[in-house]
Amino acid sequence: MRIRALVAALFLLVSCVSCGSSTVSKDDPLPTRARDGNHLTIGIRFDAPGLSQRTVDGRFTGFDVDVATFVARELGVDPDHITWHETTPARRETDLTSGAVDLVVATYSITDKRKQQVSFAGPYFVTGQDLLVRLTSPDITGPESLNGKRLCSVTGSTPAQMVKDKFAQMVKLVEYPRYPDCVTALLANQVDAVTTDAVILAGYVAQNPELLKVVGRPFSTERYGIGLRKGDTEGQHAVDDAIRKMVSTGAWRKSLEANIGPSNYPLPNPPEITEQ
Repeated sequence: MRIRALVAALFLLVSCVSCGSSTVSKDDPLPTRARDGNHLTIGIRFDAPGLSQRTVDGRFTGFDVDVATFVARELGVDPDHITWHETTPARRETDLTSGAVDLVVATYSITDKRKQQVSFAGPYFVTGQDLLVRLTSPDITGPESLNGKRLCSVTGSTPAQMVKDKFAQMVKLVEYPRYPDCVTALLANQVDAVTTDAVILAGYVAQNPELLKVVGRPFSTERYGIGLRKGDTEGQHAVDDAIRKMVSTGAWRKSLEANIGPSNYPLPNPPEITEQ
């Protein structure tokens, strides 16, 4: 009898502990995961000066980092409860679909192809594809002048192939895992140009203003969105509301001026947030 009573008491104790804890599922809407887990894992770039960069002392700085932090706060998660996860152009969809991250805020252009795998909130910024060249390369004036040249971009991104398909069929494409590798190759005269979004390239000019320049002839429109799990409509609406609040309070402009302004990149007006 005493054994049965002891077993019953232990069962009741375990049951009460289970009742008092909450289980967060990756299938829950983003606001639920943020509220119940009091934590978010956010995918960002670690190598994009002015946008999202890990400093030598381990801090994370940049406009994308500020946007991600603002959104997290609006979802009820303080900055010290954010885990920053390094993502790359080749891994962004996989990081979201696998549940490795809750959000991706990583110069993530909204495209129909990507929307087949993930959902987007935003856009929160609009830029365009451009070229980064050495100051000693006056002959490169736009994508049409790249025939016979070596053009660098990163593995998993599409800008370089777009240049080859639309503007310069004789360009030689070179790929590296990261944009800093492309910039190093450019400075070492191993490639002739680097292509990606102008605002990303501007960050590298700010680091090497006496050696590099952005050509300044954007030839695409890139709408940066915040990536979420596919079909998370509740999460989309919540993140859209957070972006609107960041704009209306002036925090969006303040972050842009602090992080992008020093590169002399022309700061745009905030984009219209549309349903994705």
